[in-house]
Amino acid sequence: MSLEDLRKKIDKVDTEIVRLMGERIRITEEVGEEKKKQGRQIEDLGREKRILENIKRLARDEKLGEEAMASIYRQIITVCKDIQKTEEIVVAFQGEIGAYSEEVAFNFFGSSVQVKPCESLEDVFRAVEQGETQFGIIPIENSLEGSISQAYDLLLDSVLMVSGEIELRVGHCLIANPGTRLDLIKKVYSHPQALGQCKAFLKQLGCEVIPTYDTAGSVKMIKEKGITDGGAIASPRAAEIYGMEILSREIEDNPINFTRFFILAKQDSPPSGDDKTSVVFSVRHRPGALHEFLKELADRNINLTKIESRPTRQKPWEYNFYLDFEGHREDKAPRGALEHLRDSSIFVKVLGSYPKAK
Repeated sequence: MSLEDLRKKIDKVDTEIVRLMGERIRITEEVGEEKKKQGRQIEDLGREKRILENIKRLARDEKLGEEAMASIYRQIITVCKDIQKTEEIVVAFQGEIGAYSEEVAFNFFGSSVQVKPCESLEDVFRAVEQGETQFGIIPIENSLEGSISQAYDLLLDSVLMVSGEIELRVGHCLIANPGTRLDLIKKVYSHPQALGQCKAFLKQLGCEVIPTYDTAGSVKMIKEKGITDGGAIASPRAAEIYGMEILSREIEDNPINFTRFFILAKQDSPPSGDDKTSVVFSVRHRPGALHEFLKELADRNINLTKIESRPTRQKPWEYNFYLDFEGHREDKAPRGALEHLRDSSIFVKVLGSYPKAK
């Protein structure tokens, strides 16, 4: 066969490859639409891993370089994800523009995501439940101040599920109007969690501490009111957004200050191979009831990552237990453990299974 004939054969193969790529992209667009309807995130690391494993297997069968083919397909997957992301994703968060929760939205979904600021955590849940946004972001616990009780209470009552988690390193700043000196500060405003994370600094400053509903909202407030003897605790980004001055940086009590956030959606995430599951349950009021389930996890080699109790709000001194463990609720071992829990408990609710924060 002549060189020209061989080139014609290559052209024919290239034409078929492009046609099939077009078909793949059209299917990808349909997948993106379906994810949007179901409130699922675009990233599906488990699915990507399975695709690449299959490509490597096919490459071996064809006696091709596995890593070379995997590299090509990583580019194809990236293109397809970008196409899905062109569908507008809207995420609700509590606070004003510049809040830490907004920063989490950009970190998790990418810089092109649309955000919807909400006044309260209840409003975040409502926005997702009513379809105003596909996702919501709520802070769930801080490494210094512990769990955020209201968030757990809202999860208990809501139909929404946890579809993801992310951890954010929180570096607080004392922010004031331009020209304000540190020695002039008499009042400091911020969210109670932020104030609690900066107790030592505030004690040394000797000022009045005033809780507000949001960190960035506090910066916005002192700017709009022209407060010159007060400051706000918030992020460096909040100072930049509102044109304010940073008087002191990294004022949190401990530099190992992280906040864990949950991503809310109408459905949780499919298995990724590296997941966690969150549940809430209430055991029968008898000796050893809680121990039985914890032993069930241990016997199935399931790693418990968190457990805490919260009042049921129905009877005095009765508690629900909130628990996180490694694995997806659809995996064999966690599925068996949950079946045992349903058989032995008064009440069980799976809050969601989701990829572990990296």
